[in-house]
Parts: sequence; C-alpha cells; structure tokens
Amino acid sequence: MAETCTHLDTIHDVTPSAQGCEDCLRSGGSWVHLRLCRECGHMGCCDSSPAKHATAHVHSTGHPIVQSAEPGESWFWCYPDELAFELG
Repeated sequence: MAETCTHLDTIHDVTPSAQGCEDCLRSGGSWVHLRLCRECGHMGCCDSSPAKHATAHVHSTGHPIVQSAEPGESWFWCYPDELAFELG
C-alpha cells in the first residue's frame, strides 16, 4: 500500500453520469452509497451495495480514483494504491 496517491493526475472536473448508480438505474438494482469516478464521471455504487458497480467500473476501465458522492463527504479512494485521502 502506498503512503501517498500516485494517480492524482487522473483527477478531473467531471459531471456525474447519473443522479444515482448509473448501472443500478439501468438494471433496476439498488445501492447503499455512491462513488464518482474522477476520471470520467461514472456514478457507481459502493462495495457495500449488492452489485459493487464502482469497483467493477475501475476494473473494466483502469480509472483509478473515485470520490464519495455522499452528502457531507469529500474523501477519495485510489484503488491501485489502496489509499483513502482528501484534497486541500
């Protein structure tokens, strides 16, 4: 596990792809918490959700960083570095 995220250059200003988990909305599924891909804007559900769409998105695209999309939360998670962090 890294001590600092080595993928900060992949964080972009993005527009969320949906108001909820894009994949759950399409399939009729449900989610617990939402995660926003900071490379492309894909909105996916967390690993506590049945389908774990945020993690599936990371594995299918290689996009390394998600940000919590929950109200009042601002943390990021870098999958390759297995690191949670906040900016600024």
